[in-house]
Amino acid sequence: MRAMTVSFLLVLCAWGCDSSGDSGTDSGVDTESSGGDSDVDTSSESDAGEDRFSFFYTSMSAMQARCGQDGCGGDLGGLAGADEICRSIAQSVSGSTRTWRAFLSATTGADGNPVNAIDRIGTGPWYDINGRLIAENIDGLMNDRPNGDPQAVQDLPDETGQGTKNTGDFHDAITGSNAQGMLFSTDPGATCWDWTSTDPSPPPEGVEIIVGHSWPASSGQHWIQAHRVPDCSPSISDGQSQEGTGVGALGGYGGIYCFAL
Repeated sequence: MRAMTVSFLLVLCAWGCDSSGDSGTDSGVDTESSGGDSDVDTSSESDAGEDRFSFFYTSMSAMQARCGQDGCGGDLGGLAGADEICRSIAQSVSGSTRTWRAFLSATTGADGNPVNAIDRIGTGPWYDINGRLIAENIDGLMNDRPNGDPQAVQDLPDETGQGTKNTGDFHDAITGSNAQGMLFSTDPGATCWDWTSTDPSPPPEGVEIIVGHSWPASSGQHWIQAHRVPDCSPSISDGQSQEGTGVGALGGYGGIYCFAL
């Protein structure tokens, strides 16, 4: 009987025993699990910046690709068209499938009521494509500059993660908003007729289109409301911002800020 028991144990060990005589099955599972977890963690870390990508200032080349060489001026296709510009640019550089919104106010939304840019963009946090923090929440946007990564917010990055200060005097970003991100004027001329017009004639006297500064300049520090421009015409020619009265003239190219929800 003892001989049969010993023989049976030898058969079990032939299937796999460790040095203590216990089955090695658990040890094998633990080893595989450890290796699998390591692979997943490494992948997650490498994709972290792209996964958090939720803010950019549209570059001149991206705007020209979607609007022509002169830029869009004030005709962005309305709020929906501006949102699509943001979405398509984000998708082209990162494959993003998030919901993107242009930081623009309008006099009349889909429900017939005014639209405030600050109400369109979710609650944060927002990061550039390199994973640098732009702002943790709405409160973090309510300053001359957002309160995120100091380097990033002093020259708000485009979709590639680069600032625009070294490319020329291209800091005017269309917002149509006051410093709190709310509609600046209820006159539709002040939003280029809710971002559907390039009309070169100026809005009614005293009403102009508000732009913010993607980087601080002598004419204004605030990223949302730096100063006014007189009309809605495009302002790019041969890749340069042109002298004139249109959006971005001598200060930009009609770029917009984009946020992901």
